[in-house]
Amino acid sequence: MEQEKDNFWLYIGALIVAVIIGVFLLKARENENSGWENGAYEQSKAEVEKQMQKAKAAK
Repeated sequence: MEQEKDNFWLYIGALIVAVIIGVFLLKARENENSGWENGAYEQSKAEVEKQMQKAKAAK
């Protein structure tokens, strides 16, 4: 009975570690494909500045 109890907590610990590793792997993949590294930020910033200039010119 004591051996089964020890294995139970070992399985729970391994499951927790596996979930944490999975979350980090998925988060890394999400950040890799976020688009900020390939110029999307600069493009968005340029569009916002263009819209702000149009708004100032309309006043």
